[in-house]
Amino acid sequence: MEVIALGSDHAGFHLKENIKEYLAGLGYKVRDFGTGSPDRVDYPDFGIAVGEAVARGECDKGIVVCGTGIGISISANKVKGIRAAACSDPFSARLSREHNNANILALGSRIVAPEYARYIVKEWLEAKFQEGRHAERALKIAQYELGNPG
Repeated sequence: MEVIALGSDHAGFHLKENIKEYLAGLGYKVRDFGTGSPDRVDYPDFGIAVGEAVARGECDKGIVVCGTGIGISISANKVKGIRAAACSDPFSARLSREHNNANILALGSRIVAPEYARYIVKEWLEAKFQEGRHAERALKIAQYELGNPG
């Protein structure tokens, strides 16, 4: 059973809770890294926490939510080994997995409605990395991240 890490700031709290319920219904194990309420917090704390859990292998994938999905994705991407993609439609979400091997999906609670977010999450979770030429590109990114520009 795949383990999905979840995290959000205050703006993304309600959408995160909606996604948590959806994932549980699909049979995923969920680890919630917070926040636990709609009280104001800083998104980097939660993007980084989810990123670290995924990078360490404690969770298979992650989903993070803030107002736009942008700030929390930037935060998660600061963790080595993380490929977080901010997506606001199912097509981009699917391609972020198939072409970029994204291991974290970022959503904007002010951008996508809860039902549409569930559809985006479903597409993202069902997509598989296509390898081939995409693997070569992902390797270039990983090598640069490790200080070996190529």
